[in-house]
Amino acid sequence: MYSASALADLHERAHRTLRGIILHCGLLTEEEIRREIPGFGYPSVLEQLDHVIGAEEYWVSVARGRYKDEEERTPPTTIEALEEYRRKVAAVTAAYLGETSDRDLNAPREMWTWPGKTRTLVPAHLLLRTQTHIYAHTGQVLAMCRQIGKPSPGGLDFPLD
Repeated sequence: MYSASALADLHERAHRTLRGIILHCGLLTEEEIRREIPGFGYPSVLEQLDHVIGAEEYWVSVARGRYKDEEERTPPTTIEALEEYRRKVAAVTAAYLGETSDRDLNAPREMWTWPGKTRTLVPAHLLLRTQTHIYAHTGQVLAMCRQIGKPSPGGLDFPLD
């Protein structure tokens, strides 16, 4: 059984890492954040970061029962806008964790997902997925930064304190 408090702690730590990655990417030029680098599913730093935040937004909306197929959004075009998007999505996730009981987090239920399907899912698993997903993509972003010639200063992994 997963607890809301443990998931909230994991969420806060993952977003501390993501915030640090975004701050590091603020050192890149406009051209560098948009540069397509071969070998990555999302070919630019901007697209990688937008994807990881958008995935959390999507899965939390599914868990909250608020997902609608027809929803569209305009992707952020700057690092500053990306950080604002991250803050907004993190706040929604934190609020969800603050208002949901451990019992509800661990109870399988039917959820509406893309593309217009219902699936039986466990909300806690969706939240865990979004947080592990952050680390998968931040690793890719840091690899892209190395290829651009602006490697990370370090210390951007899972915070221990």
